[in-house]
Amino acid sequence: MPSERTLRIIAQDPVVKGPDGKILTAKVDIPSEQLGPGPLGYRVFVVAYDAAQRVLYESADLGNEGDCFASSSDRDLLSDPAFHAQNVYAIVMRLLARFEAALGRRVAWSFGGHQLHIAPHAMAEANAFYSEEMRSLLFGYFVGRDGGNVFTCLSHDIVAHETTHALLDGLRTNYTLPSGPDQAAFHEGFADIVALLSVFGLRETVETILWKERRAASTDARMIDKTLLTEAGLREGALLGLAEQFGQEASQFRDDVLRRSVKKPPPPGALQDPAYEECHVRGEILAAAVLNAFIAVWRRRLDGWLPKKDASVKVDRVAEDGADAAEHLLTMAIRALDYCPVVDITFGDFFSALLTADRELVPDDGRYKYRAALREQFARWHIDPAADDAKEQGRHGEQPEPGCWGSPTEADGLRYDCVHRESLERDPDEVFRFLWENRGALGLFPDAYTQVLSVRPCVRVAPDGFVLRETVSEYMQSVDLEAGNLKSLGVKKPEGMPDDTDVRLTGGGVLVFDGFGRLKYHVRKRLNNEDRQTKRLDYLWPNRIVDGNGRYGYSDGAPAGMRFALVHRRRAGRVERGGGWDG
Repeated sequence: MPSERTLRIIAQDPVVKGPDGKILTAKVDIPSEQLGPGPLGYRVFVVAYDAAQRVLYESADLGNEGDCFASSSDRDLLSDPAFHAQNVYAIVMRLLARFEAALGRRVAWSFGGHQLHIAPHAMAEANAFYSEEMRSLLFGYFVGRDGGNVFTCLSHDIVAHETTHALLDGLRTNYTLPSGPDQAAFHEGFADIVALLSVFGLRETVETILWKERRAASTDARMIDKTLLTEAGLREGALLGLAEQFGQEASQFRDDVLRRSVKKPPPPGALQDPAYEECHVRGEILAAAVLNAFIAVWRRRLDGWLPKKDASVKVDRVAEDGADAAEHLLTMAIRALDYCPVVDITFGDFFSALLTADRELVPDDGRYKYRAALREQFARWHIDPAADDAKEQGRHGEQPEPGCWGSPTEADGLRYDCVHRESLERDPDEVFRFLWENRGALGLFPDAYTQVLSVRPCVRVAPDGFVLRETVSEYMQSVDLEAGNLKSLGVKKPEGMPDDTDVRLTGGGVLVFDGFGRLKYHVRKRLNNEDRQTKRLDYLWPNRIVDGNGRYGYSDGAPAGMRFALVHRRRAGRVERGGGWDG
């Protein structure tokens, strides 16, 4: 059996048409496997139940070779539940394969099982969400502007966005727990980043977006006017063109903030403004910074070959550079997750993780200077690297590059004689031994409950073929206490909080070991960081965010697996509108 299989999907959204006037589709390669009806595979199970109509459709049997929808009409693509099943299956498996290739290992779901359930027709509403409790991705459908049904399972960006929530939850389960405005916003912003870069990674989509721009500029369908290929032109044409299509039919139910955010930075101080605390509005700031960096790199790639004399160039070459830039930046974004803290992530943490993860594989920043583009754009969007916080990270030596995490030095006094290198690559108990023997040097809080959450050996491949072997391990610390005892840790109690209020303080870190078992990076959030814990409680207390035990912990009193449903319904109706920076 071949290692890959090619399946047809809708490239962006059914309303997006190609030059021939038909729905734009793409052929994508996904890992080959023995499928059962559903399709049912080793990581995904598509459930053909329409909950609104209480109808169980016949399970799609895609077979194990070929593509039965390779030449299907637009009408069949829109109406056939079997194609809906193929579309979600192929997009989810393609994205799962991208994560695993970037991280250099298998990626598990957060709920402990092996198969993620996907319901393409889960509800009759303009919504789609990931539910950890139900182990599912749930897609709705609704009546569109023309009176026909609009299926969210047919929008590539929506499927990719929700799949990213599930994958991120498997990699960093604690990111669904409220901490501060950045943490919930990171889930949404990162999912938008992955969704948009995933779509831009399809050359068919990029060519179509550019085709719409070139119609008025050139009579030759194969060519595009060079005046449209400036950085501003690509932003206005390609990036905003795709942002306008981002869940196009669903946009009638929500504000078009993403389109505005990629065009104009928020004012200085926006991330400290309560008006920007709503997770989708805030997340769009992060997405805009990364996507504008993508445009800057795309233009650099074009500069390497654009002829000076010709007024127009081949559009397929321009699209190829855009797709390659999107793929590279998507890989950077995914790899950065291994260098992100285990709790209380901020946009600055992700920025430093992006820079550090890429530097490990491309020390000189390569020909197209992806890190330089990210630094420029994150500065425009007023996001500073968290690696500059030496107090939090406990850095003694110099950073390998501005904005990157610092590495331990001999001054840290780490002991390695107490552990075995081979066991350190796979055994949580061996990692805990390393933590225990070095708890002082690593800055662990001695009176906390400490648990090693994961040990993940990784094999990463650089663009030039260089192979990097690392082991990434996560640990977490927690302390439960009453609010009246917070002062013993230097943490200020929120105004009005009774002394007998139950509070949980958390901390933790990510340990990145090299191939010889030596610690390369310790990305930590100290449990006894007074400033961070005070800010966290100041965010949780006025919003009355408690967990199921009444402890200041997560959100809305809803079951943990339904948190994404609530925030997505809020987005659909914009109950909490948040702020805007476009006037």
